[in-house]
Amino acid sequence: MKKISILLGLVAISFCTLAQPIDKEMPKGFDQVRTGIAMGKLDTVKYESKTVGATRKALIYTPPGFNKKTKYPVLYLLHGIGGDEKEWLKGGNPQVILDNLYADGKLAPMIVVMPNGRAMKDDRAVGNIFDKDKVEAFATFEKDLLNDLIPFVEKKYPTLTDRENRAIAGLSMGGGQSLNFGLGNLDKFAWVGGFSSAPNTKVPQELVPNPEDAKQKLKLLWISCGDADGLITFSKRTHDYLYQNSVPHIYYLEPGVHDFKVWKNGLFMFSQFLFKPVDTASFSKYTLLGTPATTNIRNGKYPQILPDNRVVFRVKAPDAQKVQIDLGKKYDMVKDTAGFWNVTTDVISRGFHYYSLIIDGVALVDPASETFYGMGRMASGIEIPYEGSGYYTLKDVPHGDIRIKKYLSKATNSWREMYVYTPPGYDKSTEKYPVLYLLHGGGEDQRGWATQGRTDIILDNLIAENKAKPMLVVMLDGNVANSGGIAGFNENVLKAFENELKNAAIPFVESNFRVETEAKNRALAGLSMGGLQTLYAGIKNTNLFSSLGVFSSGWFANNPKLSDPQYEFMKNNTAMINSNLKNLWVSMGGKEDIAHQNCQIMLKKFDEMGVKYHYSEYAGGHSWPVWRHDLFEFSQLLFK
Repeated sequence: MKKISILLGLVAISFCTLAQPIDKEMPKGFDQVRTGIAMGKLDTVKYESKTVGATRKALIYTPPGFNKKTKYPVLYLLHGIGGDEKEWLKGGNPQVILDNLYADGKLAPMIVVMPNGRAMKDDRAVGNIFDKDKVEAFATFEKDLLNDLIPFVEKKYPTLTDRENRAIAGLSMGGGQSLNFGLGNLDKFAWVGGFSSAPNTKVPQELVPNPEDAKQKLKLLWISCGDADGLITFSKRTHDYLYQNSVPHIYYLEPGVHDFKVWKNGLFMFSQFLFKPVDTASFSKYTLLGTPATTNIRNGKYPQILPDNRVVFRVKAPDAQKVQIDLGKKYDMVKDTAGFWNVTTDVISRGFHYYSLIIDGVALVDPASETFYGMGRMASGIEIPYEGSGYYTLKDVPHGDIRIKKYLSKATNSWREMYVYTPPGYDKSTEKYPVLYLLHGGGEDQRGWATQGRTDIILDNLIAENKAKPMLVVMLDGNVANSGGIAGFNENVLKAFENELKNAAIPFVESNFRVETEAKNRALAGLSMGGLQTLYAGIKNTNLFSSLGVFSSGWFANNPKLSDPQYEFMKNNTAMINSNLKNLWVSMGGKEDIAHQNCQIMLKKFDEMGVKYHYSEYAGGHSWPVWRHDLFEFSQLLFK
């Protein structure tokens, strides 16, 4: 019986060494010496560096039970800008952490090399460590590492020398080095880790110029940082790029600053993955904190988005009796002893969502979030990351402007407001531009396309890639005649908007901006309520517009009093509509779009009448992610 127990114990230890870590962080006291366990050995070695032209030092950790007849994988562990080969030893107790992990059966046996990453003859951490030559020496270390140190280690120690048995990681400046050298030499390293990586980290496009190559060659890419670290932006920008390009990686955030508490935990977590089978599908589990939403107010830590797109909300309301988050689905929050209410949601779909904070039955905006006019009132909003969101992500391209213009409308005899996007170079140019008039949905106003819709970013990126013609985009306030939204829609309301468009908005734009004034250089598009306005004002005035875009909309199937006259007009003018319109582009957010059925019935009517149109479908329901994509697609068709 005793023999069986011992055998089972050995099997359990063997299994542990093949499994990814279960712990989410290093237990308290894990960096303290534990008695009664086998320990590894630390040695100082010297090697000749042809790169530097000097003899250099490194610390080498060999694991418990080290056997010269066994070949081991190697982890190269780098220090920060103010350290040397002993910084990890002095501040992090790496040998103790590793010994304890071995004792718990959580590590694959490996050699750990801690070099001096300042590749210069006087490589001491003295004087002004930020001197130009000392900073440059950290970049020079790449050659020293590849051409001198690694060959030395692989000659002196029994090592496995293929890339899949070589890892590199580091803290701060060493984190930047690890990302730069590891990702820049995927033929040499399959395991790369950056703990609180410093500003020496290359920009993501230089770090990973070929995402597909990185996907194939990397076993693990680890990026970790403390949430209060002033250098977190460098880790975040790398993570964002990797996410956009679908490169598997772990982005691990924890409470903390730029110190060894964070870095020791980075070593504890990262080392347990090394030289074992890897399950990339579980990477999203390994973090303590989520990333603050980009829609948070400045320095707002919550809401936080976890790697799997669940959202963590945290609100302080010590005297409240009941607090909920309403994201379409209501989530009950739980109060802690400090008066904070907390909840983690289900996985939330991509893109922009309105949400409300409900305190004792009253729907409020979240003071930690930016606010947006939607649902007929000011509401909080949250942006959920999306791998395909590159087309509405800020990039280093020429940028246009959004101008807020107030004008006295002769149609309504009132002051009104429009948002106008002017393309890059508008003010320096003398040319005239085509115009897209763009309409929002019910419960929103002229701000919707500029803020929730990201119109300027979408057009900037398309124009930079020569995928869209430079154009003005005029975002109008479609709320006229106190319509009360879609519920109050009737033909008189639609006529009122048509009058505003033709007799106030277009004349104002053409009198105040350098624009082309022929129908071939005008387009009209709108979402939901704005789609109905586009159908009405656009179809009735095909002599004014060459393209119409109808997003998530369609004539009401249950309101023949409104719809039938529109179909009758189209039936009687089919030839003119087909002749005048270059694009009648109709789109839906899939079957889950609330306007889907109305739209399908409308399109059958179009087919019966012979009205030409193009139909597009992009899953996502009746939501801003769909409409952003609609603008992205539709604008590429215009004025060509």
